[in-house]
Amino acid sequence: MTNQTADNKGNILIVDDTPENLQVLSATLSDRGYKVRGVINGKMAIRAARSGSPDLILLDIKMPEMDGYEVCTQLKAEPQTSEIPVIFISALDEVLDKVTAFQVGGVDFITKPFHVAEVLARIEHQLTIQRLQKQLIDRNTELQQEIIERKKAEEAAAAASLAKSQFVANMSHELRTPLNAILGFTQVMSRDSSLDQENLENLRIINRSGQHLLELINDVLDLSKIEAGIIGLDERSFDLYQLLDTLEEMFQIKAESKSLQLRFSVQANVPQYIKTDEKKLRVCLINLLGNAIKFTENEGSIWLRASLANQQPPTESEIDPNCTSDEQCLILFEVEDTGVGIAAAEIDKLFDAFVQTEAGKQAADGTGLGLTITKKYVEIMGGDIGVESALGEGSRFKFNIRVFPAISSEITVATLQRAIALEADQQVYRILVVDDNQENRLLLVKMLQPIGFEVREAENGLQAVEIWESWQPNLIWLDTRMPVMDGFEAVRQIRAKEGKTKPQTVIIALTASIFEERKGEIIAAGCDDFVRKPFLEQILFDKMACYLGVRYIYQDLPQLGAGALRRYFVSEKPDSFFWPLLAQMPQNWVQELYDAVNDVDEELAIEIVDRICESHPTLAEALKDLLADYRLDRIMDLTKSSLK
Repeated sequence: MTNQTADNKGNILIVDDTPENLQVLSATLSDRGYKVRGVINGKMAIRAARSGSPDLILLDIKMPEMDGYEVCTQLKAEPQTSEIPVIFISALDEVLDKVTAFQVGGVDFITKPFHVAEVLARIEHQLTIQRLQKQLIDRNTELQQEIIERKKAEEAAAAASLAKSQFVANMSHELRTPLNAILGFTQVMSRDSSLDQENLENLRIINRSGQHLLELINDVLDLSKIEAGIIGLDERSFDLYQLLDTLEEMFQIKAESKSLQLRFSVQANVPQYIKTDEKKLRVCLINLLGNAIKFTENEGSIWLRASLANQQPPTESEIDPNCTSDEQCLILFEVEDTGVGIAAAEIDKLFDAFVQTEAGKQAADGTGLGLTITKKYVEIMGGDIGVESALGEGSRFKFNIRVFPAISSEITVATLQRAIALEADQQVYRILVVDDNQENRLLLVKMLQPIGFEVREAENGLQAVEIWESWQPNLIWLDTRMPVMDGFEAVRQIRAKEGKTKPQTVIIALTASIFEERKGEIIAAGCDDFVRKPFLEQILFDKMACYLGVRYIYQDLPQLGAGALRRYFVSEKPDSFFWPLLAQMPQNWVQELYDAVNDVDEELAIEIVDRICESHPTLAEALKDLLADYRLDRIMDLTKSSLK
């Protein structure tokens, strides 16, 4: 179809062997803004239609040599002209004539003598249909193009996603493999009976810090799952005080290395046992405390405070302000530092992925993901997070989470036991360790041999198959990624050689992959089970007990941190505790204390409080707690109220 303009309403071809009819129609349509061409027979009509591509044809039926039916039939048979609408104009008025006209491809039929208004209406109707059809075809073409472009984009996204998955898998392996050796050898070293208590505790700190690092690595490698919204809330009951004690212990050495004061404070009405996602809460606190220490200069201060939040979600039912019933409550965590601070212009993008502040860039470490993960985790736990900061003065991050109070009986405490030997009267168990990483092989040998297992090593799949054939181990610990021959091919060859006559060797894969979908691939290859690196020695021993029936002699271990809960906590007492005690004190003493804290003279304030230790020990102890927690502001408010 030719393009129509404002001056040309459409191109029309008129076919009629009567010149008078041609002249009348041509003049009428030209006056109405149509561009008209007339021909007097069928052959000329077909040539004109081919060359001119009219928008519509007005076709007479009765013509010499070739009638209108034949003309229409030939036009519809050619792709070039088949879509041109044909309106028959004829003196024939029989029903059969009209039926034939429609059968050969006509779109309308006008009977002579005709009314000009009728002809114009039918022409405009058919041209409108043509325009709408063209728009529909054009839109369909656009949609098809959009579909093609979208498919290309999806293919590109799929390729990028595959590349990302491969990168994550490789990064997972590269990070978790050395971490496996770090955590594993701390377990091996802790067996040394010659170690004194201090060094044992140092090993435990290394191990716990390594476990925290492992969990952070898992979370960072799994950021795509967070973004996809497929990580949910894993609510369990746990001891909040013990969690905070562990974190304080974890960060204390790092804080001391920079001469920083690290203080934890928990209000008395914050429940010790709560139910929420412990892992996500721990990650949030680790990220915030780590940043606070990193961006605080030497001899600065870091505070972590926990309290019950005052605000309540308006859409929730009434929340118990003391968190002592079965209702939800909000716990507010604050991490405050006296560090370099954050510029106001940077705060809006602070929680965006891979974004670092100027101070963060100068620190030359970190991925820019910590605060992003923290924000998403806080939101998953039903809370929100915010920050107040000023350059050169420090920062205060605050977030709240929804929790349910729990009771100590709900807390599952694992019995700490260590396998130290095999029970008597058991067979000699042959264990083959297959790993291309020498440290990982050495770790497994040092874990298994002292217990009483007979252990051999292989550094690739080919060696593993050869040793299996000659030695027939009871169980194989098999790494999946190795040179020469990987673990998957090794297990396939072993299974093929076993056939139906030999007893099946237990094969357990060792993988540094974090992806759950690898489990199906590992089992399909022929492995009985798999264990992710880094692993606890207890998991290895439990697996061998499960598959081989091994029995161990165990040694009970002491509970870590038992009896040391809340070592670093100062529970702030309410104003009602201080007012009657301060009222008993001489006004000049209260004034001295007020002046000292108002001048931020901490040493003088300590001296003033020391004067009353013998005569007013309860007040002195409470004020010392506030001084130890750097709450000069609180002491100033209390003394100011007492002076009125």
